[in-house]
Amino acid sequence: MATFVIMESKFVEKASNAVADKYRLSILMEVARKGSVSCSEVQELTGLSQPCVSHHVKILTESDLIVAHKEGRCVNLRINKEKVRQLSRFFDLLTE
Repeated sequence: MATFVIMESKFVEKASNAVADKYRLSILMEVARKGSVSCSEVQELTGLSQPCVSHHVKILTESDLIVAHKEGRCVNLRINKEKVRQLSRFFDLLTE
């Protein structure tokens, strides 16, 4: 277990920081609920400006919790299911 915790600590730190913000948490939850969300939908959901949305999306993508795919001028966001599972496994290990 100790090896797993050490290897994953950097990822857990980034992911935890990413979801510590109410806007990023709501973005993550909306992406999980819908499967895919565009940045314009994120703007509508949060009421934030486009630059602010870009900032939050960047933090979420750098944490590896979401994946952004550019399609023309639109950026669509999806959950990185493997990384979310990895985060979940980390927290499960804490309760063993």
